[in-house]
Amino acid sequence: MGQHWKKIWVGSAGNMVEWFDWFVYATFAVYFADAFFPKGNDTANLMNTMGIFAVGFFMRPVGGWLLGRIGDRKGRKAALTLTVTLMSASAILIAVAPTYAVAGYGGVAVLMVARLLQGLSVGGEYAASATYLTEASAPGKRGFASSFQYVSMTAGQLVGLGLQIVMQRTMSESALHSWGWRVPFIVGAVGAAIVFYLRRNLLETEVYEADENDAADAAEIARRGTLKALLRHKREAFLVIALTMGGTVAYYTYTTYLTKFLSKSAGMAKPTASLVSFVALFLFMCLQPLAGALSDRIGRRPLLITFAVGSTFLTVPIMTLLKHAGSFWPALGLALLALIIVTGYTSINACVKAELFPTGVRALGVALPYAIANALFGGTAEYVALWFKKGGIESGFYWYVAGCAAISLIVYLTMRETRDIDLKRVGRQPANPSQPSTPTVPERA
Repeated sequence: MGQHWKKIWVGSAGNMVEWFDWFVYATFAVYFADAFFPKGNDTANLMNTMGIFAVGFFMRPVGGWLLGRIGDRKGRKAALTLTVTLMSASAILIAVAPTYAVAGYGGVAVLMVARLLQGLSVGGEYAASATYLTEASAPGKRGFASSFQYVSMTAGQLVGLGLQIVMQRTMSESALHSWGWRVPFIVGAVGAAIVFYLRRNLLETEVYEADENDAADAAEIARRGTLKALLRHKREAFLVIALTMGGTVAYYTYTTYLTKFLSKSAGMAKPTASLVSFVALFLFMCLQPLAGALSDRIGRRPLLITFAVGSTFLTVPIMTLLKHAGSFWPALGLALLALIIVTGYTSINACVKAELFPTGVRALGVALPYAIANALFGGTAEYVALWFKKGGIESGFYWYVAGCAAISLIVYLTMRETRDIDLKRVGRQPANPSQPSTPTVPERA
């Protein structure tokens, strides 16, 4: 049990720093959006800055392919170490990027390179950590253990929001806009360096080592982490894209976009909006292990279906009420309701995806389809929201989120249950490599 917890703790700590670096770009964008573009329309500058944020998502499929391949061929540890190295480099670049007043659009170019590196890093981080946490967990506790991926992701965002709240209360607005926004990126670079050291001493998962030792021949080893191997699991890859669609749009709507929505659309003061997000996200983080443990008892599908039904039918009223919340407590209640619904997806989506693929292609199988889904839907969520807002039809975004959830609901209703799948036997049958394999589900006692 001790080794299981050590692996989960170290894997989660690295994930926290990765997502701190990823999310502080979004949470501090309101302060540095004007620094990299000519003075003018605040909404237009924020859209430009979030457009660069979205560009990072379009590098995630490349990172998913590259680091997923490394994770399947060299091990989960190798992929996890490389992701945090790339993230550290990107944080340093943003921290030192010159403003428009100093270098014109040169600062935008530096910002773009940094976001591309972040996209590569996070494109592999999700799958590497999802695979690692799922494989490292004790039997019968995969849902609980893998839920710590979103615990650590949310913790990273909370640290970023907490830092923002402290800075908002100790620094002037002008200082935050001129140089204060660089502080979180410096913090992120230091944190990534610490995690790099921890991950160098990370233990490989027993599932991966056993599969590596059981490889039948050199040809099987050569197929690890290749697109050719992934194409043998086209149905599972499509399933990852489809089940991610609604979840990722809802998640980014109620996490990274929430603070901006409350301040820009609901007219709430920035410090109050940040505090609403912080408290709601903290409670959301605490719910993840509880929901993950519940899925180990009742299965994954009931939680996914509950999320999709809630998001399909409650997104429009929740967002409409949030826009007119006016004060801290009503906004917090609505934000928490939305995040409770989203927990049905976030708490278990990592293990569900990992349970679909055999060990030799698991990291790539999770990474590439998930990254594609995030590039199309997650990374563009804020940009789509701002596009609707700029066009004067902000409520159109509410229906967009509900529609994405409805599509995923169809997938959840038709997919198989994955709770009882034996990770070591997934893909072992049938033996004929020309036939697609399906996960093996053992009899329950």
